[in-house]
Amino acid sequence: MKRVFVNGYGSIGSRIAQFIAEDSDIEVLGVGKYSPDDKVNDAISRGFGVYVPKNKVEQFKNFKIAGTIDEALEKCDLVIDAAPGGTGYTNKKNLYEPKNIKAIFQGGEKITGDKAVADLIFNSRVNYDSAFDKKYVMQGSCNVTGMGRILQPLKEKYGKKIKRFDATLLRRWADLEDLKIEVKDSIEWTHNPHHNDDVKSYMGKDTPLFLRAFKIPTRQMHVHLMDIRFNGTAPISSEILDLYKNEYGVAILYNAKGTKDIRDFAETIKFSFKDTNMIHIHADLIEIQDDVVKLTYSDDQTGIVVPENHLLMQAMLFKKKRENAFKHTEELFHMEEKKKLLEEHFSKK
Repeated sequence: MKRVFVNGYGSIGSRIAQFIAEDSDIEVLGVGKYSPDDKVNDAISRGFGVYVPKNKVEQFKNFKIAGTIDEALEKCDLVIDAAPGGTGYTNKKNLYEPKNIKAIFQGGEKITGDKAVADLIFNSRVNYDSAFDKKYVMQGSCNVTGMGRILQPLKEKYGKKIKRFDATLLRRWADLEDLKIEVKDSIEWTHNPHHNDDVKSYMGKDTPLFLRAFKIPTRQMHVHLMDIRFNGTAPISSEILDLYKNEYGVAILYNAKGTKDIRDFAETIKFSFKDTNMIHIHADLIEIQDDVVKLTYSDDQTGIVVPENHLLMQAMLFKKKRENAFKHTEELFHMEEKKKLLEEHFSKK
């Protein structure tokens, strides 16, 4: 049995810890916390040992902590770093490298430049086996993860028949539970968004992907507008939808009024954290115009990367065959059941 430490207990860390705690192949050694807030009690109530920075022990004197982060790292086989974006590199240099520990980092970090945390962005649909012999790997952000699930099936089916992909990312402002971040009455744009280079790092640098990103005032998922331009006449819509019919983590929906409509349904059938953990293709919005397929899909932000982390963990710790890893992840996340329920509820009328 392998021992895993989740360093960070925010939107991503809390989800990962609670899901992988059900994995019989591993022991969740505990979680790292950096701020003495209500999430400490939440973690303790769920049975997780809470470890804190050595220089902050006094700040946690009102909580029953298990020890310091340094002490936790002495006992673990792999760290899932879920600390705030941008701090992963510091953790790698100060904590993980000195102790020679494998680590998974989250989107928001870098794979190039002086502050690179790894040289590989993981996407289970594209490069699962590439993580086998890696000590440090970055799990792509939610937007980057979702694009892999959309682009790879298209690439496999049509190859050079595709001339280019033009994507507009409508990004949620903050996560549902991240109430410290104010959702402003403003639409903001990102200059040189990282998503383009991140996706090309695992899809191939020659991938004809061009994108722009906007942050919009909502907490209810991301939406991507993807225009796929073909060399010649584009396929019919039913052919495109058939391509995703059996794709893991992709649901084909009709008649959803918006992203909150999907979230509200997820809550009624008690999805954990109201997450669907998947991409939702909005089939009633697909358009074919000459050589272009116009595809619209929503992306379950934080939720989509949690099963990906579990798949990556299996690759790095056990070198499991891809099909076995997916089977094991399904036992914990029940994504096929979620997909069926979503597609039945949002079916074509």
